Amino acid sequence: MSSLGELRTIARSRRAGSGRVKEKYPDNKAALVFLLPWLVGLLGLTIGPIIASLYLSFTDYNLLQPPVWSGLSNFFEMFGDARFWNSVRVTMIYVFVGVPLQLALALGLAILLDKGMRGLSFYRSIFYLPSLLGGSVAIAILWRQVFGKDGIVNGFLAWFGIDGPGWIGHPDFALGTLIVLHIWTFGSPMVIFLAGLRQIPEMYYEAASMDGAGRIRQFFAITFPLLTPVIFFNLVLQIIFAFQSFTQAYVVSGGTGGPSDSTMFFTLLLYKEAFTELDMGYASAMSWFLLVVIAAFTAFNFWLSKYWVFYDD
Repeated sequence: MSSLGELRTIARSRRAGSGRVKEKYPDNKAALVFLLPWLVGLLGLTIGPIIASLYLSFTDYNLLQPPVWSGLSNFFEMFGDARFWNSVRVTMIYVFVGVPLQLALALGLAILLDKGMRGLSFYRSIFYLPSLLGGSVAIAILWRQVFGKDGIVNGFLAWFGIDGPGWIGHPDFALGTLIVLHIWTFGSPMVIFLAGLRQIPEMYYEAASMDGAGRIRQFFAITFPLLTPVIFFNLVLQIIFAFQSFTQAYVVSGGTGGPSDSTMFFTLLLYKEAFTELDMGYASAMSWFLLVVIAAFTAFNFWLSKYWVFYDD
């Protein structure tokens, strides 16, 4: 009898153990069913085209004939193209001038709003609005009217007896108007800066005030060091977005990159090669060059961050 009782005890323990295994490793079929649309989109709309463009970058393919393997000829042609290097120069100026000025303006307004004022939610919404509209076709068309020969800017200058140029149509000023448009879309980084400022303990400022530190000293000794992770986050994102800017240059220049290729962004030249010249092989090589450049800048920023980004831990 005792042996029969032991066998029953062992059987119950095994059944209990199998239940625990089922709880530890639950059935994931339902989760996979819900993830299936996303997985199909990832494979069919993201990973698939990426792999296809990598292959096409090594082919001679112009949509009128099947792709023919050509090796590195697209890259050699690209690096020997003066128009290609001009688009790189224009894009670099746009990124290295527009992004720092945009972040500086966003940080300044975030500090102003962080001090507290009536109608804070209203001002925050108004300042965020340009980020929602800045990349739209409508705002780009409006920008042509603002900086045109008879636009609002020249109308304002006329009050002081100044005859302003056609900013959009002048090679020396056209790129500058697009940089101003980029700076104007400061709303998104401003909101992120504002959230970061709210996380800095007030006791640090109180202690600094008791020690006689002024506002400027408090900014460089407290605000900036503790805000560096947020600054780094905004910097990486805005550099990536700036490299991919397209709509503003396309609409303002009428799709030509003019005048005299002064607004020929890299993405605009890529678009023209792909959908105007129908040279998909060359355009694919350009897209992979852009990917490598963005990845290199991102990796460099992460490497450099260890020298100036401060984390609490």
